[in-house]
Amino acid sequence: MSAQSYFADWIAVDWGNSCQRAWAIGEDGQIRAEVQRASTSRDILPGAWEAALRGLIGDWLGIGQTPVLACGMIGGRGAIFEVPYRSVPANPADLRPVPVTGLSDQRLALSIMPGLCQCSPADVMRGEETQLLGFFSQQPDFDGVVCLPGTHTKWVQISAAEVVSFQTAMTGEMFALLAAQSCLSSWVTTDEIDLAAFDDSVADLLADPRRLSQRLFAIRADALLNGVAAPVGRGRLSGALIGAELAATRSYWLGQAVAVIGGHALSALYLRALAGQGMTAQYFAGDTLTLAGLAQIRAKLVGKAI
Repeated sequence: MSAQSYFADWIAVDWGNSCQRAWAIGEDGQIRAEVQRASTSRDILPGAWEAALRGLIGDWLGIGQTPVLACGMIGGRGAIFEVPYRSVPANPADLRPVPVTGLSDQRLALSIMPGLCQCSPADVMRGEETQLLGFFSQQPDFDGVVCLPGTHTKWVQISAAEVVSFQTAMTGEMFALLAAQSCLSSWVTTDEIDLAAFDDSVADLLADPRRLSQRLFAIRADALLNGVAAPVGRGRLSGALIGAELAATRSYWLGQAVAVIGGHALSALYLRALAGQGMTAQYFAGDTLTLAGLAQIRAKLVGKAI
């Protein structure tokens, strides 16, 4: 479904670093319309966040106030309204959204979910806590590690429905920067990934992550000297970065029950990399779980069973 005009009973918003999603929800709890937009939060100028939000969901706002429940970077520093983090250990079900004041558009009754933070080692998340809430609704007895691939991939230790600790890897952002702005950009000009090259690169970096920088430059050299095709280069780039990430987070996932939550294409690479290490992980669609988490919070706010 698209972002066609529809007056919503309430609106769910997931504001990611590089992609924003929203759903118009009817009185019966069903999705009436949805929209997804690829854009970088860093591109939004100070003071322009409310306009950016209206640009995403404006077709669904009626004459009166419409409740909007949001998670993610829209509650970060410098965004529309900074919502404080809650420290781990924490149960996402205990989090409560914070009402936003001072909006110019009186049709917006906006509330934003708080993120989670970890003081030592320092780490933060926004948006993933809501996905985890949706995940717990489907897997209430899960005990292990959840991987959430994305611009900033999270590895989250879960016990008794609580986030105990977590680690973040900037793998997705590093891939985007290297593929678009580095000396490798001319040699990975495709969306196709050679999976054999990916597998070899993951194994290589898991064996010796110290050689990451050299392995990255070798992608360009091999293309120049040996005419290696772009899908191979892209597979090596992705495999090197994910392999280095898996090496750094080995203490989290090794020997644990692992669930992977995210978009299908990127999650498939993580599932494949883990399978190469003898780890069988379960996959869950990230947008589905985000909406499930927001729906749970909304139901609590209005006192409805879900």
